[in-house]
Amino acid sequence: MITKATIDTVFETARVEEVIGDFVQLKRAGSNFKGLSPFSDERSPSFMVSPAKGIWKDFSSGKGGNSIAFVMEHEHFTYPEAIRYLARKYNIEIEETEQTNEEKANTDIRESMYLVSEFAKDYFHRTLLKSEEGKAIGLSYFKERGFTNETIEKFSLGYSPEAWDAFTKEALGKGYKLEFLESTGLTIAREDRPFDRFKSRVMFPIQSMSGRVLGFGGRILTNDKKAAKYLNSPESEIYHKSKVLYGIYQAKQSIAKLNNCFLVEGYTDVIQFNQSGIENVVASSGTALTPDQIRLINRLTKNITVLFDGDAAGLRASVRGIDLILEEGMNVKVCTFPDGEDPDSFAKKTSHDDLVAYLENNAKDFIQFKASLLMNEAKNDPIKKADLIRDMVVSISKIPDRIQREIYIQECSRIMDISEQVLVSTLAQLVQKDTLEVGKKQKQDYKPLEVVQSENPADAEKVDILYRLERKIIEMLLLYGDQTEEFEDVLLKSNGEGEIEHVVEKKEYKVFHRIYLSLQEDEVELANPLFRDIFNDLINYFLQNDGFSLEQYLMHLQPEFAQEVTDILMEDERLVMHNWEGQNIFPKYKKDTIGQNVSETILTLRWYLVGKIIEEIKSSITSESDNTEPMTMIRDYLGLTFAFSKKLGRVMSRF
Repeated sequence: MITKATIDTVFETARVEEVIGDFVQLKRAGSNFKGLSPFSDERSPSFMVSPAKGIWKDFSSGKGGNSIAFVMEHEHFTYPEAIRYLARKYNIEIEETEQTNEEKANTDIRESMYLVSEFAKDYFHRTLLKSEEGKAIGLSYFKERGFTNETIEKFSLGYSPEAWDAFTKEALGKGYKLEFLESTGLTIAREDRPFDRFKSRVMFPIQSMSGRVLGFGGRILTNDKKAAKYLNSPESEIYHKSKVLYGIYQAKQSIAKLNNCFLVEGYTDVIQFNQSGIENVVASSGTALTPDQIRLINRLTKNITVLFDGDAAGLRASVRGIDLILEEGMNVKVCTFPDGEDPDSFAKKTSHDDLVAYLENNAKDFIQFKASLLMNEAKNDPIKKADLIRDMVVSISKIPDRIQREIYIQECSRIMDISEQVLVSTLAQLVQKDTLEVGKKQKQDYKPLEVVQSENPADAEKVDILYRLERKIIEMLLLYGDQTEEFEDVLLKSNGEGEIEHVVEKKEYKVFHRIYLSLQEDEVELANPLFRDIFNDLINYFLQNDGFSLEQYLMHLQPEFAQEVTDILMEDERLVMHNWEGQNIFPKYKKDTIGQNVSETILTLRWYLVGKIIEEIKSSITSESDNTEPMTMIRDYLGLTFAFSKKLGRVMSRF
């Protein structure tokens, strides 16, 4: 069990913008940072990070919290996993107390699979470097490929021995359970005896963006025609090949920094490029490119350069992925290598400077690429040329941005020597067809909304108004609770003629103290259970600590409060996100009117509650009884509401 001292050190050291910056490309927006949501598919930034507050808010999904919450949400870590991850990132030594048997039993399945996978990575790597078989076969192979010791370490390359159950026996001997060896695909269980899936292969660990081992790719080195050249881990609870890119862990920082990602096919392509000094490269690992893989890159950059082998047949099979990239609203270029070369072989024999120059000089936009690829086939055949042009327009139709579509139409017209008007007309037909298909699907999925009338409309009204007022009280405690402000105490007195009038006295209070006393005075308890719990938690924090540190409070924020609290704290950042001031619209921020905000909210809540009392008294009036007393009470309470109305400058129709 991780000690509290270690957890506190992690919280105090971790910078939310640094933690999230490893996963999301962030751009400065005033004192904050913004970027694309990593939790939803979007093209306009709705993800905001506030370094000053130490929190983040995703306005598209509603999620939010501190740096720990982000790692837990993004990487699906447990709380201890997130602490360990950040401790490794910031080189913080983890102090632990011994786990109880109950705590060990509660370790979940996913964590057990991660632990097995991490053990396997270390075992294969150690076998490669330390065993005679590993050095003679596996290490020799990697050296022949030109990989240095530093590269082998960087990618944790390994070797699985030729013996049928070498790894499985080692893992079982170390106490790892067979069920997790099997569920990760490392071991194939048979009735007679279990055996290793990757026997006699060099091993490539496949890691998540945070560095967790998800699965493996293994390459056989013998000429066994019955065995697959490359073998990947099967789909599992932690490994989904359509959502993973090989090398993303090593490439993420370089991709974000250079604002471009090179996309290749194989493991060795990635490794060779890295060794050549180009680190912003990932691989689809031989699988067809998927939208999930593209979105993984989209979190870091909008620009992809797809690198293809010189093989023409392979090129035609690979261009389908380009349309998927365009559909995600990303910018795509294509670079091909000379015949007989692939990224691995070309990078191996080319210096860093020459490789960089080649990529810059030979990267084409997709229109030029498709034209150069298929034009030779079309030659003077008008039918084939028409098909080629139609294929190019189909790709253009996938682009969401209308301005980009028009520019590419102009480019296509110039390259293919065809009327721009014809291309525009064809594009319009394709876009309309796609729109109709989307509409048809939405119609099939459409379910008519049921209009449910509330049995008691007053109850619905009560929930809505109280929610807004109580939420505002929590907001003020979080934002200004420890600030001292001048408030007007309104003392209601009866004059000689029996009329209610108010006398104003000014006095300084801590904001939290003012709110707490006002609610206590009126014997008011917040109706919303979540707000009530947050209110009590905040008031206890204020009363028990000398000074309020929002950062310290958020560090240890209870998980059940996190989403609501971060939503409140990032409300002003929503205004920044939309850049209203850039459009000459100047929103009024809460900090400009703290005292007024607090006073108005308290008065409005009182006004609302008095209004409810009046309604209750009215409902008790009957024609059979003496109504003098209730009518007097109503008159007095109406006097209060008049005083509130005068103070607030509002009319009764507010409610």
